[in-house]
Amino acid sequence: MINNKKVVVVLPAYNAAKTLEITYNEIDFNIVDEVILVDDLSKDNTIEVGKNLGIEHIVEHEFNKGYGGNQKSCYNKALEIGADIVIMLHPDYQYTPKLIPAMANLLGSGLYHVVLGSRILGKGALKGGMPVIKYIANRGLTLFQNILMNAKLSEYHTGYRAFTREVLETVNYNVNSDNFVFDNQMLAQIWYAGFEIAEITCPTKYFDDASSINLKIAVFMD
Repeated sequence: MINNKKVVVVLPAYNAAKTLEITYNEIDFNIVDEVILVDDLSKDNTIEVGKNLGIEHIVEHEFNKGYGGNQKSCYNKALEIGADIVIMLHPDYQYTPKLIPAMANLLGSGLYHVVLGSRILGKGALKGGMPVIKYIANRGLTLFQNILMNAKLSEYHTGYRAFTREVLETVNYNVNSDNFVFDNQMLAQIWYAGFEIAEITCPTKYFDDASSINLKIAVFMD
């Protein structure tokens, strides 16, 4: 806990068996109270690995609900078990769990309602191996969205996000897309609701076992 606030990490998983353990083992349980694993009908043994790790809250989808649908299950379950601070961490080890204390403290202090782990601040994206075409698309889409929203975020497409309970209870994320555009829709909801958003520099890793979302799907799929 932080300032008597319950911290819950949610892991939206799809075929994460190879990286789930290393991700889970880097979570700081001096701060994190509980972990939720939501499996989106993986074709590997992600659920078995999660059970062997002792993850208490495992949600198994009966059919593939998509990236946005997985997040909805994550946040709904987190609210159900009484989370005050919810941190979404991809179990593919692309984002470092070592930023969890910093993100949780920014929310627990009451300074911000949302924290994003930005791959663009600093040189985290290209240094970590982000494909150049993906980096260029990220910058272009971010510029476009900043103009539309009159905002100044460094990126809208990071999968490393932390929210207070107030945010999740205020924005109606359950009406959003079940696909990749969910991330952008949710940030727009949060921005227009007037919540403060912080960004923190986040190193990333791109490797064979880490997820690599197809650019066309990520941009156009709804």
